[in-house]
Amino acid sequence: MKNSVNHMKKMFRTLLIAAAAVVAACAPRERTLVLLSTNDMHAKIQNFPRLAAAVGACRDTAQLVVLVDAGDRWTGNAYVDMAAAPGMPMIALMNRLGYDVATLGNHEFDHGQAFLGRMIDSMDFEVVCANVVSDTCTFPQLPPYVVIEEGGLRIGFVGVVTNYEGPGHPAGNAACFKGLEFPDPQLMAAKYAAELRPKVDVLVLVSHMGDDRDRELLETETLYDVVVSGHTHVEVDSLVNGTMLTQTGKYLKNIGVTEIRLRGRKIESIESRLVPLEGYAPDPVYQAEVDRYYADPGLNKPVGAFAATADKWGLANWMAESVADETDADIGFYHIGGVRLDSIPAGDVGAARIYDLEPFGTEIALMRMTPADMRRMIVSKYNDEENRKEAHRIDLISTTPYVIVTDAQDNAFDVRFPKLREGRTYEVAVSDYVFKNYKDLNYSDGKISGIAVAGVLLEELGDDTPLTPDNKPRQEVRRGL
Repeated sequence: MKNSVNHMKKMFRTLLIAAAAVVAACAPRERTLVLLSTNDMHAKIQNFPRLAAAVGACRDTAQLVVLVDAGDRWTGNAYVDMAAAPGMPMIALMNRLGYDVATLGNHEFDHGQAFLGRMIDSMDFEVVCANVVSDTCTFPQLPPYVVIEEGGLRIGFVGVVTNYEGPGHPAGNAACFKGLEFPDPQLMAAKYAAELRPKVDVLVLVSHMGDDRDRELLETETLYDVVVSGHTHVEVDSLVNGTMLTQTGKYLKNIGVTEIRLRGRKIESIESRLVPLEGYAPDPVYQAEVDRYYADPGLNKPVGAFAATADKWGLANWMAESVADETDADIGFYHIGGVRLDSIPAGDVGAARIYDLEPFGTEIALMRMTPADMRRMIVSKYNDEENRKEAHRIDLISTTPYVIVTDAQDNAFDVRFPKLREGRTYEVAVSDYVFKNYKDLNYSDGKISGIAVAGVLLEELGDDTPLTPDNKPRQEVRRGL
């Protein structure tokens, strides 16, 4: 009898263990999806080997990894812009690394729609954008979203691009956007979130409308789990109304790492961080490829020298002076957004560095303006309510000194020109970007000269070498004079 009881106990224990094993086997398992992100790379392929090393390290340790880019990929580096196939060095590297999803940035349109179409055709990864609409465009109509399956998970990606700076289209020359419509990106993001949310386990917005606009969206829209942001070149890594918002800055200095932990298909937690790429040794295979692109003798040959380091102000002053000197204008203006380097150190300067400084093929435009006309232009830009990241700052660097006068709310209401005579008309040289895109321009005899700014800079550097930069600001902002 005793043996029988012991036998029954053993059987019962065995059954309990078996039942527990069955329950454990049937319980939703835990797993982690790693979302790696980049934005605003601007063709800085010199940093790509470190990116490749970081991505490779993550793929070696994590099972579920998705690589995403939030736009502005292939312009801004002479070795890419002026390659035999412009832009393709960047795309070739991205294809090799195995990007999964990307959206459009405003600079994807810089070289026109036909060029964009060729680039899209060359990409081995999905490109999504919900707010580009056209019946006549020369590039493929992009889907608003894509769903990727990884390890049985369904991950939805919606893409949007800014339309705020045009207005009504992204920042850039209006001719590049002819025939295209850009519906409000926030509305499109909300629309497709509602459509896609029931169909996916994880929902990601890949946004090139700027972190400020992303935050606005997230104040009311909470369907997204993650927003991969771009456009504003800031470092963001925070929860906004329950949604993770991440942006890596610019130029491949960081990679975004967002870890999404799930039990079964339910998200348990989301954590994100920005990882500096300088901590990774360059991947040798990618480094060899980048070195080949950088071996261009024409771009590497010095064309002149700087006698001292030129900072951002010094470069902007030089560019304003150069466009005025080339056209014999009385005054030169240059927009600070067109100055694409923060500094150039003392020493020899090759053509590549100048093309990096001005990578857009910008031309000089000429206008006749009075101080009242210039005042209107400067005040309007300072108080810009649409392109808010460019508002409340000195945007137009000029050869003539001026003071922006603001009220207690930092709104400009006057501009003082100590060296100009009111009522007189002056010949003014600006970039064609300002001529085509700035609001509230009032002028006479306006025209685009056809003279490329980069060519002028190269010529002046060669003629005036060694060039001594003037780093002293000529413009300032003062409260209520």
